[in-house]
Amino acid sequence: MERDATPELGKTEVPLVAAAPTPLPEPAASRRRRPARLPEGDFRSVDERMAEGRALRKKCPRKSHAECGLARGRDPLKQLAASDRGRLPWLVPVRHERMAESAFAFLRGTPFVMAADLSRTPVSGLRSQICGDAHLANFGLFATAERHLVFDLNDFDETLPGPFEWDVKRLAASCVVAARQSGLGGKLGQKAARRAVRAYRKQMRQLAGLGLLEVWGLRTDAHALYAESERSRAVAAEAVEKARKRTSAHAVEKLTVERDGERHLAYQPPLLFPLSAVKMDISEAELQRRMRRLTHGYFASLDPAVRDLCMRYRRREWGFKVVGVGSVGMQAYVVLCEGNGAEDPLVLQVKEAQASVLEPYLGASPARSAGERVVVGQKRMQAGSDLFLGWTHVRGMGSFYVRQLRDMKGGLDVEELEADVFLDYADACGATLARAHARTGDAAAIAGYLGSGEHFDHAVADYACSYADQVEQDAERFVEARRKETQALTH
Repeated sequence: MERDATPELGKTEVPLVAAAPTPLPEPAASRRRRPARLPEGDFRSVDERMAEGRALRKKCPRKSHAECGLARGRDPLKQLAASDRGRLPWLVPVRHERMAESAFAFLRGTPFVMAADLSRTPVSGLRSQICGDAHLANFGLFATAERHLVFDLNDFDETLPGPFEWDVKRLAASCVVAARQSGLGGKLGQKAARRAVRAYRKQMRQLAGLGLLEVWGLRTDAHALYAESERSRAVAAEAVEKARKRTSAHAVEKLTVERDGERHLAYQPPLLFPLSAVKMDISEAELQRRMRRLTHGYFASLDPAVRDLCMRYRRREWGFKVVGVGSVGMQAYVVLCEGNGAEDPLVLQVKEAQASVLEPYLGASPARSAGERVVVGQKRMQAGSDLFLGWTHVRGMGSFYVRQLRDMKGGLDVEELEADVFLDYADACGATLARAHARTGDAAAIAGYLGSGEHFDHAVADYACSYADQVEQDAERFVEARRKETQALTH
C-alpha cells in the first residue's frame, strides 16, 4: 500500500510501546497469594448449597456490607501517578482530561483505587469470575456471532475469579455517583443502587435451581431494556435502533477518508492516526515484523474455523486509536480489513492488556498472558462473545486482545437519563450481572447467602452512598491538583 503523505505527528518520534508498568502498591500478604482460580464444582444438592450460603451469614453478616473500611492515609492521586507510568506518556494528558470531566468519569478511570478499597471490605467467601469494573457504563448492546442483539457487560480488562460482592458494590456505587452527577440527586441514586442489588438478588435466586447448561445458554436479549415505563421503552428502542447501525461499514465511514479512490484511516492526532503517517522509535522493518508476529499470535488463539474465515480478510491498514477513559494511554490499534471487495469491510480493535488491578489482592491470573486472561474471562461471563475475540503476545510490545471495533455496539448515556429510565436501567444491569456471575459461580450458595429479604440490598446501597462521597472527594482533589499544576506551568 502506498505510504500516505500526511504530516508527521509533531517533531519527535512516537514511542510505539510504553515503559513497563510500575506495579501498584500492594499488601505484603498478596505476594504470597496463590493464583486466582474459580471454585471447584460442588456436587451437593441445591438445598444443601443454599443452606451453606445461609450459614455464611454468621461469618459475614449481610449488614456488614455497609462498611467502607477505607485505609487510613489512602492516596488515590499517588495510585494514579503509579498507573500513569505504565502508559504512553504523550497520552497521559488526554487520560487526565477525560477523568477530570466528572466524578463519574474519575470513578471509571480509577478501578485500581476501588480495587484497593474493596480489598478491605467483608466478603462471604463465595466466588465467581468477576468483571472487576462493573460500573453502569460498562453495560451495553452488541451483536453475538449469530447476529442477535444482546445486552451484557462490555469490557473485561480487569476480569479475574473473585468475590461476587466486589462487582455488585462497584455497580451500586456507580449508580449513586452517576445519579448525583446527572442532577437526579443522591436519594434517587441510593434507590437505583437498591434496585440494582435487588434485581441481582432476585435473578440469582431464579438461576439457583436451573441446570448448568440452561444457565450457560441464557442471554439478556436487547428487549430486556424495554421496561414497563413508557419513557424507558422509547429510550431503549432508540438505543437499539442506533446499535443496529453501528457496523464495521459505519466504523469505516467514521474513521476513514477517501483518497485516490480508496478509504484510508483518518489523521486526527493524538486520538486517531495511521501508523504509516508518523515516525516511530523503531524501524519500518521492525514495525512490520512486530505486526506480523501480533497477527500470527492472534490467529493461533482462534478456533480453526474462525481462523480460516479471518484469513480471508485482507489487512489493508493499521492505525492507532484512543479509546475509553481508564484505557487511555495503553496501546490500542485498529486494523482496517477488506473481505469480499471494498464493500465488505471489517475493522478489528487490538487493545493492550495488562495485569488486572485485582491481582494484588486476589492473586495472579493462571493465564499465560494478560490478553488470554481477558478473553477467557469474557467468554466465561458473556452469553455470546464476539466471533473474532482472541489474544496475542508479542515480545517487545506486550499482551493484547482482539475483537471487532464496532459490531452493533451501543448503549445508554447514563449521565443523560431521566429518573424512571435510570431506575429501570439499574434493574437491567443488576439482573445481567447476576446472570454473568452464575455462569461460573455457585448460584445456589450465593442465593442462599443473599436470602429473600432486603438486608443485603440496603447494606450495599448504604455502602454505595458512603463510597460515592469518597469518590467525589477524590475527584475534587484530582481536579484541584490539575489546576495547581496548570497554574505553576503558566507562571
